[in-house]
Amino acid sequence: MYRCWIFILLLAGARASAQMPACSSGRIERIPDFGSKYVAPRNIDVWLPDGFQPDKSYGVLYMHDGQMLYDSAITWNRQSWEMDETAAKSQNRRNKFIIVGIWNSGSGRHADYFPQKPFEAMSQTEKDSLNAQLQRAGRTKAVFNPVSDLYLKFIVEELKPAIDKKYGTRSDRKHTWIAGSSMGGLVSLYAICEYPEVFGGAVCLSTHWPGTFSLENNAFPGAYRNYLSRNLPCPRNHRIYFDLGDQTLDAMYPPLQRQIDEIMRRAGYRRNWITLYLMEEDHSERSWKKRMPAALNFLSD
Repeated sequence: MYRCWIFILLLAGARASAQMPACSSGRIERIPDFGSKYVAPRNIDVWLPDGFQPDKSYGVLYMHDGQMLYDSAITWNRQSWEMDETAAKSQNRRNKFIIVGIWNSGSGRHADYFPQKPFEAMSQTEKDSLNAQLQRAGRTKAVFNPVSDLYLKFIVEELKPAIDKKYGTRSDRKHTWIAGSSMGGLVSLYAICEYPEVFGGAVCLSTHWPGTFSLENNAFPGAYRNYLSRNLPCPRNHRIYFDLGDQTLDAMYPPLQRQIDEIMRRAGYRRNWITLYLMEEDHSERSWKKRMPAALNFLSD
């Protein structure tokens, strides 16, 4: 059941309309086909709050799956995060921010978002098992090779400097956040571990801890836990938000999330970390829209 539903999600990038999203608050500027030496070109949709002034300083929230963030009228499933409304309500004099929506690449989404170093630490037999699962799920036709290290280089070395220059942002760690759901949650956590000097906050909704769609003969969750045990950033100056529901694909996550919670505790995370277990919430943009205000409040607290 999950495999069929997730395969539809895979096509979201390819089918998303190139039409500019409408927004009820602020405005959206598109950087079309932002080029990169690391990853395939993709659109970047930047949301700016009402009254945006380029001579003022704004924090930046980088978000994955950018074509799903703003306007449900033009998304493949007629759902969106409606981040323009949510972010507008979260603005305050002390902490204003813009949103950089990074489109996914359609068929390359899973490879872009799959944490690379934990995968590389697995044995060849474990990789072969994971590859077979992803082939059955329609996530790869050939041998699966994550490229998330290149995807993060694209964000940090190419996209972020361009955004900082164009929009006069606060470029420091405290005001630079990254967020996503499902595989986007996995790569957001990976980003704050790989670039702790760049990102001060990570939001991980419905984090897809299995990496594939089965826990049987799946070594990846353990490999990622081992990676996190060694690489979580300092809890004094980083904030990490998790949440998960108990419906649809989210029903897989609670046992895995509790293991991550224990790693967070052992790493010294207390005030700067939260995990919310939510009843009757599922794996969808409609649900993530409802959950995002709490995440933004946590980041800006």
